Amino acid sequence: MKFQKLCAGIALTAIAAVGANSALAQEPNWPTQPITIVGGFPGGAATDLYARKLGAELAPVLGVAFVADNKTGAGGNIASAYVAQAAPNGYTFLLGTAGTHAINPALYKKLGFDPVADFSRIALLGDLPNVLLINPEKHPEIKTCQDLLGRARKQPGQLNFASTGNGASGHLAGVQFGGASRTEYTHVPYRGQGPAITALLAGEVDFFFNQSSPSIPLVQSGKVRALAVTSSQRIAALPNVPTVAEACDLPGFVSTTWYGLFGPAGLPPAIQARMSKAVLSTIGTDSFRQWLVNQGIAPIEDGSPAAFERIQKQDMVRWAKIVKDSGAQVD
Repeated sequence: MKFQKLCAGIALTAIAAVGANSALAQEPNWPTQPITIVGGFPGGAATDLYARKLGAELAPVLGVAFVADNKTGAGGNIASAYVAQAAPNGYTFLLGTAGTHAINPALYKKLGFDPVADFSRIALLGDLPNVLLINPEKHPEIKTCQDLLGRARKQPGQLNFASTGNGASGHLAGVQFGGASRTEYTHVPYRGQGPAITALLAGEVDFFFNQSSPSIPLVQSGKVRALAVTSSQRIAALPNVPTVAEACDLPGFVSTTWYGLFGPAGLPPAIQARMSKAVLSTIGTDSFRQWLVNQGIAPIEDGSPAAFERIQKQDMVRWAKIVKDSGAQVD
């Protein structure tokens, strides 16, 4: 009997040891190869610039190279679906946006992915306002937001505004702007930021709510005039440009989107935790925060996965109402 108990004890100890060794063996030796950050918009877009900057900063931290890979189309849905279907091994991530993961679910009848269940959230990367731009050559008389509103009230529906596509953040900002100010405008969607900016500069449209990052150099060069920003506070890169709330006398007006880093669902917790820690520590440095400010991107105070998931779900509800009010729908 004693011999049997001894054998049983030895067996249990052996099983426990095997279990412990197995757990250690499953602990990921990560990363050991280049990591790809996928974006859903063309090279040179704000998301592409962010992905390249982030990858360059993360490379020495994690000891591997980073590759930026843009898979464009369908408002970022193609890139999102690609990452949703990628192996959850820590080598493929998505630089997503509020557009891809909060607006598109209400805008598109078919996404090809579940914006919540098909992804692991790594970190929120920053808040991005739009800037209300006009062409000063076409409209030398419009120097303030109040000038624009005065013109719109005298000629309801005759002014038009560009966007980078139906349901894009600039389109929805225009819808919010018209609703809040009780003015009417004609929406003119273009296929991306480049054509929309070209249309503004050519005088084809009257104004354009454009993301802050690509707007800043245009404003600084004098090619366009910035009337207001859609954030709750002025942005440091354009300190003399007031908010829509103050310039247009629309208290509480805010229309911003965010950038966030996603991985596929099922990412091992150890990899998710290490990637999140690396990203948050990198974007929290003084130099990176200054880069964000220069781009017109507001740094995030709590970019943790938990905060990220909470904000994403809240924004899905908020943007669904705005999309419904806009009447935008994409098959």
